[in-house]
Amino acid sequence: MSLIIHQTFLPADDPDESLSFYRDALGFEVRNDVAFGGNRWITVGPADQPQTSIVLEPPAMDPGLTGDERRTIAELMAKGSYATIVLGTADLDGTFERVQASGADVVQEPIDQPYGVRDCAFRDPAGNLVRINQLG
Repeated sequence: MSLIIHQTFLPADDPDESLSFYRDALGFEVRNDVAFGGNRWITVGPADQPQTSIVLEPPAMDPGLTGDERRTIAELMAKGSYATIVLGTADLDGTFERVQASGADVVQEPIDQPYGVRDCAFRDPAGNLVRINQLG
């Protein structure tokens, strides 16, 4: 069996700000931008990996969620502890400089971690943690 990561979903409470971060700061291409029922779903991904996408979606869209669950999600997003994505690059320092120059919220500058990776971290406009690992 051979599986790939085709799509992952991240909450985005301000689609325009999230689009700016993922397109302009991270350099992802926009693959789809769909409005429906007053909400917006934006699909982005690396140009050289057309099979892998991130869907920026309105938070707490599951119709099965209760009001309390929706409030909890909003609180976790506000604290920046709801969602995480880990990306990889061959040029961590250059990528960090580009993303930092965009005005993104820096959580951690590039550092060698005691568990064997070199990485940095940002928060996207919705508060999602975006870690970037040095590859190779």
